[in-house]
Amino acid sequence: MKRKILIFSLVFFAVGQTFAQPQSFNLTLKDAQDQALEHNRTLKNASLEIQKAEAVRWQTLATMLPQANVNLDYSNFMGYEINFGGMPIPMNPSGNLTAQVGIGLSGAQLIGTQLGAIATKMAEINLQKTEQDIVNQVKSLYYSILIMDQTVTLLDKSLGNIRKLHEFTENSVKVGVADQTDADQLLVQIATMETTINSTKRSLEMLYNSLRLQMGAEASVEITLTQTIEDLLNIEGALQLLKADFILDNNFNFQLVKQSADLSKKQIALNSWSYGPTVSAFYQYTKKTYFGKDEGFNMTPPNLVGAAIAIPIFSSGTRYTKVREAKLAHEVQLNTLADTKEALTIQHSQLCYNLKSAFESYDTQKKNIEVNQRILENISKKYEQGMASSLEVTTTGTNLITAQNSYVQALMEVVTAQIALEKLLNTDNQ
Repeated sequence: MKRKILIFSLVFFAVGQTFAQPQSFNLTLKDAQDQALEHNRTLKNASLEIQKAEAVRWQTLATMLPQANVNLDYSNFMGYEINFGGMPIPMNPSGNLTAQVGIGLSGAQLIGTQLGAIATKMAEINLQKTEQDIVNQVKSLYYSILIMDQTVTLLDKSLGNIRKLHEFTENSVKVGVADQTDADQLLVQIATMETTINSTKRSLEMLYNSLRLQMGAEASVEITLTQTIEDLLNIEGALQLLKADFILDNNFNFQLVKQSADLSKKQIALNSWSYGPTVSAFYQYTKKTYFGKDEGFNMTPPNLVGAAIAIPIFSSGTRYTKVREAKLAHEVQLNTLADTKEALTIQHSQLCYNLKSAFESYDTQKKNIEVNQRILENISKKYEQGMASSLEVTTTGTNLITAQNSYVQALMEVVTAQIALEKLLNTDNQ
């Protein structure tokens, strides 16, 4: 029995330890984007906004449907009697059960449902826009992590080369064929490069934390990216974006502004209906009950049907000014729509230009880093042979680091320009 308890305890402890360990992810770019779309809290809020807009629309629809109410009341006049022509009429304790069904209709209610439909549509567009933003943010972070990790690799490689030269110089100093100053200069460069590497690694961890936030993951979650920048960077595919047609109606920002213009137009109709009539009808059933005494004076009919039409006549210009205000607001929205159309067209041209320039810079910096790498290797060999100074080595190493930084920056500009153009074109809708 004790042995069974011990085995159970060990199993329970092992299971507990398993669940206590941080969760880990091995992610492709698509995996990271899917994870974010499923767990991102901003996206969940955007989805809730659709439900809120739909609830508001149904509130307006409900006002056009019959409304029913039931009331119960009790009255006791404490023995009071009415003297009617010398004849006393007792006011006995009584209770009423009243049920009423009514309906009221106006043009404003119909316009209100249309406004609700537009608001729901805008919430749906905003949800799609939020999804697009999150997918692009995850893509940008994924690329940035890969690029930053590549930067660390390049710096580590350069650091290794400088350390070999420093070791060689220290040995040369010991045998008296080199100055200690040369070794010291290389040591300073090593320290500088180590500081740069540590700073880059901290920046890399910040990027991982940003990715965790987008994915709705806890800070303890370990993330491993399974794709490389070479796997993802499709130069030919990105250049095809420059040939893609820009369809305004595919852009979510344009869609939202367009819906806002429709909304303002409906506001004109809504305020115009303030001149229209309101029709209402009702049916009421009342049952009166007396408590403990004979029936008293009862003038309450058991059944009552009624209808009414309310026609607005004069409001001292209030309705007129509201309609005018709505028309002016619609004109503002039309101007905003026209400005948005022009701005997006200009932005498309600018983003195409940015992408072209980024590719040209990337191609140049890629060649530049290869040249500086060969120069450093050449100077290092000459230094080992006593044909170059430590200053030349230090200068060449610094130039290589600068070239690496320029290459990384150019690579990020390509990624940023590509994502921005994809977002503007909304390629998923084409």
